[in-house]
Amino acid sequence: MIKYDVIVIGGGPAGLMAAGQAAGRGMKVTLLEKKYLPARKLGITGKGRCNLTNIAQINDFLSSFGKGAKFMRFALGRFANHDLISFFNELGVKTVVERGGRVFPFAQDAQVVVRTLINWAKNQGVEIRANTRVTRIITENGRVSGAIIKDSRKRPDGSETAQEKLLSAHSIVIATGGSSYPATGSTGDGYALAEEMGHGIVSVHPALVPLETRGSTAQKMQGLSLRNVQAEIFVHEKKQARGFGEMLFTHFGVSGPIILTMSKTAVQALNQNQKVTLTIDLKPGVTHTQLKSRIARVMHEQGKKKLINILKDFLPLKMIPVFVEQSGIDQEKQGNLVTAGEQKKLRMWCKELQLEISGYRSFNEAIITSGGVKLPEVNPKTMESRKVQGLYFAGEVLDIDADTGGFNLQAAFSTGWVAGISAGL
Repeated sequence: MIKYDVIVIGGGPAGLMAAGQAAGRGMKVTLLEKKYLPARKLGITGKGRCNLTNIAQINDFLSSFGKGAKFMRFALGRFANHDLISFFNELGVKTVVERGGRVFPFAQDAQVVVRTLINWAKNQGVEIRANTRVTRIITENGRVSGAIIKDSRKRPDGSETAQEKLLSAHSIVIATGGSSYPATGSTGDGYALAEEMGHGIVSVHPALVPLETRGSTAQKMQGLSLRNVQAEIFVHEKKQARGFGEMLFTHFGVSGPIILTMSKTAVQALNQNQKVTLTIDLKPGVTHTQLKSRIARVMHEQGKKKLINILKDFLPLKMIPVFVEQSGIDQEKQGNLVTAGEQKKLRMWCKELQLEISGYRSFNEAIITSGGVKLPEVNPKTMESRKVQGLYFAGEVLDIDADTGGFNLQAAFSTGWVAGISAGL
């Protein structure tokens, strides 16, 4: 039996932060990573650029977590966005702030963050054991006492062998992540470990995930990116979410920042077999009345032009043939011959383009996981289990998820920081 003070399960941002903080307080710490390298998911975040955090003020930051805001308040108060920026700056990773308050490494390379974080943990004294899976957590008298692991090793002939070992520790941090991007190692292992310890799990599903649409409207506009548009999610014709900013049409439906942010509402409704509709306002800066007057004026002023040419004043080029096809208006018709009813079709397309949401993409394409270890069962000031002494949680394994923009990665670092400090006491 190998003895440690702290065992950290999971080598993502939360696990590395927790392990480094505990080791920095003189604890003997091992970090167990089931893949051959830690932080593989971190290496692909932000489209490979790593959106570390966001410079939003604390109240705005917390509001991005929805129902998890109360739980996150203490962790963010202890290790906030400015603390994370300073942490990386001191390690030589300079940062830049981009649109929407998003913070990225100046190098625009997530691998720089990965290497820096791993090297920092090692310099703190963390022993990183790769290719190691935890099969069971051991408890004695209501307190953790160790973990049973399987070490995978390759033989010279290429085959693998696994050996079971017992590691002892007085504190264990579960930081295994969620279920999104399973190829990186996030396959929900932590949920099973938590359940074995008596913890309840809020049902998990993809979050910050692209949405699939019925029909071929979106697919015919594949690759079209829209900016400064307003989109709304309706569930059984009742508005449930709204977003303003950028979105993208894809071969399966819609994606982009505002779609990802609203996707949680859509996913929950779809899972309850409710009808979900997406409405897009291409001209949020003008009212229906104002747009009605503008369309009538343009049709009059450009009355000798063909409709196909006039439409360029109102719609992106890639959208025009789709509108013409679905509206049934003759694209060769002169502007002064376009009827009031046909003008209304254009106005409704601009202000209330509707797409029925038929599904959502899998965990393979979801940025994060919604659901996880129930928050009332975890002390937000220490991240310690309220059910088992010495058991801590950090990161996406918890039932916390936020909007896109760096908030979720900050949550991983903040909860990891608190869990590491607490486990190292």
